[in-house]
Amino acid sequence: MAGFSHRLIVLIALVLFASLATSVCAPAPDRSTSTASGTGRTVLLGELTPVVSVKELMGHMIDPAADIIFDSVYTDSTAKGIVEHKPVTEEDWEKVETGAITLIEGIELLKVVRPFAPAGDVNQSVGPNAPELSPAQISEKVMKDPVLWNAKIQALRNVGLEVLDVVKKKDAEKLFNAGSDLDEACEGCHVVYWYPNDKSLSRTAP
Repeated sequence: MAGFSHRLIVLIALVLFASLATSVCAPAPDRSTSTASGTGRTVLLGELTPVVSVKELMGHMIDPAADIIFDSVYTDSTAKGIVEHKPVTEEDWEKVETGAITLIEGIELLKVVRPFAPAGDVNQSVGPNAPELSPAQISEKVMKDPVLWNAKIQALRNVGLEVLDVVKKKDAEKLFNAGSDLDEACEGCHVVYWYPNDKSLSRTAP
């Protein structure tokens, strides 16, 4: 009987060892997903852990990137007349490229679930006729229709790709048009998720 028990313990140990070896040697689960074009794969090599809220991500990364694009082409009225500002040097165009790439990659981070504002920040959502939604209200809207949220993200990303293409061609006129597209994409998102109750806006949320 003692010999049988010993053989049983050895058998169990071998099974556990084989199981452990299989789990260690087996390849990591495939986290890849097809890209929108279907021609490549996006692979997540680790977990994405957000550090800041949507509001902070916008303020510290996405808004500054958008401002680079907005500020790259404009006209200024001076005592000598209208002065046009546009990228001229390689350094000018590289700055625009930095803004486009930051926007393209940064906007994708809004797909990672994170708080919409820092703790204690409720936006301008308190009081009668408050123009802004609270973070809880924004979250509710996103969770109710994540497809629309992702569509707004994609619209901004598309503008970033448009700007990146303009940089390759160094076409200041098209860059000005891209700035208009960016303004429309930003406002199209804000008027839905940030301040849909702002009565001063002349247009309604799409």
